[in-house]
Amino acid sequence: MQLSTDSTNPQNQDVYALWDQLAEFSVGDSDAALTHLLAALRTMLSARNVLWGVVVRLPSPKRADPLLGWRPRLVRVLDPIPAVAASVQKQFDTLWSNNVDLSQILSMSGDEPFRIRLLFEALPPEWFEGEHYRRHYLDVGFADSVSVRIALNDDVRIRLFVFRDAQSPRFSPQDGQRLGFVMRGLRWFHRQQLLSHGLLIANAPLTPAERRVLLALLDGHTEKQIAQRLDQSPNTTHFHVKSIYAKFGVRNRSALTALWLGKLR
Repeated sequence: MQLSTDSTNPQNQDVYALWDQLAEFSVGDSDAALTHLLAALRTMLSARNVLWGVVVRLPSPKRADPLLGWRPRLVRVLDPIPAVAASVQKQFDTLWSNNVDLSQILSMSGDEPFRIRLLFEALPPEWFEGEHYRRHYLDVGFADSVSVRIALNDDVRIRLFVFRDAQSPRFSPQDGQRLGFVMRGLRWFHRQQLLSHGLLIANAPLTPAERRVLLALLDGHTEKQIAQRLDQSPNTTHFHVKSIYAKFGVRNRSALTALWLGKLR
C-alpha cells in the first residue's frame, strides 16, 4: 500500500495544515515551532514521545570509527520526563565512547539523503533480548519506534524518532510512509532550526546567549530593544551581535537576514 500524496485526499489535509502552521511561526519562535512539530507528529502517529536530534560528521574521524565520524550535536525530546532524559543523556554520552550499540551503528550507516526505518525491520530478533533495548526502550516505557534521517548536507543530518509503548500496535510501513511524507516537505524548516543554532553556515556554533540575540535580531528588534528584552547591558548585546556577524561571515543585519532567507551561500 502506498500513501497517496494527492492534495485532495482528506487523509493528507492534516499534513498540509501542519506545514502551513509551521510556516506561520516567526524566526524568533523557532523553539515553539519545533515543539509544535513534535507534538503534531505524536498525535498524528498515535505515539508516546518524539525525539529530534542533529548529528554532525567529525572533520577527521578515526579510521576504525564504527560511527563513521558521526556524532550528536543537538537533542530535543518532546516530553523529557526524568527517565527519558536520563536515557537520552546516557545514549548521547555513549556515542562519544567506544561502547556503541548495533542500533546506533546502523542508524549512522549509509549515505541515503532521506531514510525511514522501522525498528523491528532494521534490527535482528536477538537485539530485542539485549541490554540496550531493555534500558532505552522497555525501562522508559517504550516498545517500538520509527525513525527518519534527513541529510541537510554532507556533514549534517537530522534524526527524528517517534516512539510507541507496549500497549500500542507496532509501527507499520504505512506509518513510516506517513512520517516520510510529513518530513520530506520540511527540509526548509530543519534548515532554519539549524541556522538558529549557528550550524550549517556559521563558522562556529552559537552560545545560548548569542542564539537568543540572533533570534531577536531576525525578529526585527533593535540592539536597545534586545538588551531590554534579555535584561542585559547594551554593551553586552553589541558584543554578542558582533560575534554573531563574525560567525556567520556577514557585516550587518541585512546580510544576516539575506543569508537566513537563503539568498547567500
